[in-house]
Amino acid sequence: MAKSKTAKKSTDKFDWKKISELILQSRAMDEKEESELVPQKEVLYQFSARGHELGQVLLGSLLTHKHDAASAYYRSRPLLLSLGLDLEDAMAAPMGKSGGYSDGRDIGVVCNRPDADGPKVLPMAGDVGSQYTPAIGWAQGIEYRRKVLKEKEYDKAISVILGGDGSVATNGFWSALTIATTQNLPVLFYIEDNGYGISVDSEFQTPGGVITNNLRSFSNLRIFDGDGTLPEEAAGLMDEAVNYVRDRKGPAMIRLTVPRLNGHSYQDNQAYKDEKLIQKEKKNDPLIKLEKFMVPDHITKRTWNNWEKKAKEAIEEAAGNALARPQPDKGNTEKFAFDEGELPGIGGLAVEGHEFPESSEEPNPEKQRINIVEAIRRTLKYELETNEKLLVFGEDVGKKGGVHAATMDLQSNFGEDRVFDTSLSEEGIIGRAVGMAYSGLMPVAEIQFRKYADPATEQLNNCGTVRWRTANRFAAPIVVRMPGGFAKCGDPWHSMSNEVFFAHAIGWQVAMPSNAQDAVGLLRSAMRSNNPTMFFEHRNLLDAKYARKPYPGDQYVIPFGKANFLQEGEEITIVTWGAMCERSETAVNNLGVSADIIDLRTLMPWDKDTVISSVQKTNRCLVVHEDNQTAGFGSEIVSAIMKEAFEYLDAPVQRITMPDIPVPYNVGLMESVLPNEEKIAAGIRDIIAF
Repeated sequence: MAKSKTAKKSTDKFDWKKISELILQSRAMDEKEESELVPQKEVLYQFSARGHELGQVLLGSLLTHKHDAASAYYRSRPLLLSLGLDLEDAMAAPMGKSGGYSDGRDIGVVCNRPDADGPKVLPMAGDVGSQYTPAIGWAQGIEYRRKVLKEKEYDKAISVILGGDGSVATNGFWSALTIATTQNLPVLFYIEDNGYGISVDSEFQTPGGVITNNLRSFSNLRIFDGDGTLPEEAAGLMDEAVNYVRDRKGPAMIRLTVPRLNGHSYQDNQAYKDEKLIQKEKKNDPLIKLEKFMVPDHITKRTWNNWEKKAKEAIEEAAGNALARPQPDKGNTEKFAFDEGELPGIGGLAVEGHEFPESSEEPNPEKQRINIVEAIRRTLKYELETNEKLLVFGEDVGKKGGVHAATMDLQSNFGEDRVFDTSLSEEGIIGRAVGMAYSGLMPVAEIQFRKYADPATEQLNNCGTVRWRTANRFAAPIVVRMPGGFAKCGDPWHSMSNEVFFAHAIGWQVAMPSNAQDAVGLLRSAMRSNNPTMFFEHRNLLDAKYARKPYPGDQYVIPFGKANFLQEGEEITIVTWGAMCERSETAVNNLGVSADIIDLRTLMPWDKDTVISSVQKTNRCLVVHEDNQTAGFGSEIVSAIMKEAFEYLDAPVQRITMPDIPVPYNVGLMESVLPNEEKIAAGIRDIIAF
């Protein structure tokens, strides 16, 4: 901390005319929305930036590197203006008009900027604290491309995170702080401290109310503290903080105190503040202090008034043009939940023209059978060898080789830059993977067990929706490897299946291989896809005799949405996946019935055509899955059959599933509730006898 020293630092490097114009434009936008557009219901959600403008515009003026990126939040519109956000787009977005950074799909101040030739603004989110870990991934992407890929154009690039004082209580903040400091990443945390998280003051967010006071013992973190309403002090501190990170001295945090001159949102009347505090904050307006700084030492009062007038005129014109824009095309509303062949502005390998080795849907099997663990390891190894932008990471994937040994020896073969351990934070694992994908890498992240993904739900959901939310301006193709399901025993923590959660998550592909050959083909397809993929590795199949198949070759891929016939027959269709494939086959063989047994292999997308065609042939269907029954994915299959093949049915479609309870630890209890051969066989008999 060097407050007095930096406060005296020369501010000549800043274009104060431009800074003043941008702040005046931002203020005029807020006034236009608050006084007219919101009352007239032209703007339905409004988040004022009043009081926050100075620090953001100063920061934006210092983000000059092509590969700089800022990860901000819903009060960060002044930053976007400083980086070149078009005024009409800025006004049109809160109106939900066409164009702009979401084409009417997202709240207007949830911005993004995918400028290929200038600083980027990573897609914002409406949830507090979720902006932190993707920015860490971007920073790690910078360093990987700079150090490992030797791309000199990434020298001096930095990642910046903007957050309010309320956000310092979130998992994302602490995870990002841990990763940035332990990995010495080029990250600047900018905390705008206005003293409140909606109506809750800072004392409830962090002990003592000042987050930087609590972080001075953090190794490898430089702290800057100051007043975000004083132009010279804020400029000096911001300049020093940015240069500190840009010069690779380590991560830094700058905390500037600012007033929040309006409520959290338009609807917030700030009744929780007493009148004295409100008046004190108004007197602390950075715009008032900026005017005093500029007049008369730099410009005349008349010039200032002229700037103010021009800003209001510019916003009036922009608002008028925005109001005249057409509504978004309703015919496009469903576009971009998944890749549709149109490259996004930012994110993934395809944007950079990456070319993969030759692939084939025809297997070229070796003689020896291998288990799923070995299949995954060999597939990862080949893709690491042939794709220098692929990285594998998670808890214990390095020297230990993963808790299930799927990454054994990969770190010794490819080094710690490409295969590395992470801190124990699933939020951090997934969030940083998203940021890496934005930076043009292919992250393959491991979550050790399905249940452990719960802390990362926010990042998983945001990753899946980002292409849609930004109207294909951003995408985050990542692969998440996730073991789960029962094994030698059960329990509520390691044995959860719950695949329907990810099938329901927007924008995610979901793969559930039942054998080693399919594991190879689906994992390779996932690592070459333009969509994020959840790759489910069933614990009971990892070393199961049933799942062992010959390695199908380094070119083998399986398209998502293409089911596999385990057996073909005439009397009944059985639709299943994962560990239930073996149990379904055993039940059919023990009964001696003639059945189509379909292994879906992927649930999103799922091969509806194959299922419907089979039901039209057999006239009967049983769906078997390990997940709980209520709202399980089997319900989706049954619904499709009832709609598209009802007239072919000779019996009601039935399901064999887990009951709506967690998996028990005791083996006898576990087997009593899991779908097993006897239950499946009984279901088959009932349907055939109907």
